[in-house]
Amino acid sequence: MNQVKIGEFLRVLRKGKGLTQEQLAEQFNISRRSVSRWETGSNMPDVGLLIEIADFFDVDIREIIDGERKSENMEKEEETLKKVAEYADAEKVKLKKKVSNIFKWMCVMLLGSVLIGFFANQLDTIWGCVCFTLGIILLVGSTMLMSKQD
Repeated sequence: MNQVKIGEFLRVLRKGKGLTQEQLAEQFNISRRSVSRWETGSNMPDVGLLIEIADFFDVDIREIIDGERKSENMEKEEETLKKVAEYADAEKVKLKKKVSNIFKWMCVMLLGSVLIGFFANQLDTIWGCVCFTLGIILLVGSTMLMSKQD
């Protein structure tokens, strides 16, 4: 918590209402010196008074604690969130493409090994046909997945 920043923000709020330190002090039944200490950052209002100050200036308590209006930063925060979401989406697409490519290569290797085994009479005919068909289905499925991602 940056007390100096909070004090500067309180000063801006006070001046925005066209009040002197003495007028603000009267509003909250405190001394002008207390207001001066807040604005220099050497002292802070207690929590109960902070709530009253926030209501008086029509700001959120978090804005006072942060020493700045959130509305000024909302556009920056929204822009940052959009960029993070875009980045995450791009990373997701890259990952899907990698997985899909790995899956395709596995299907090609499966088909190749089935064909070699089938033609070298290492596999029995029914098992070879089942594996070959399964390999074709997997290869076509991964190709369709890949085309949907693009």
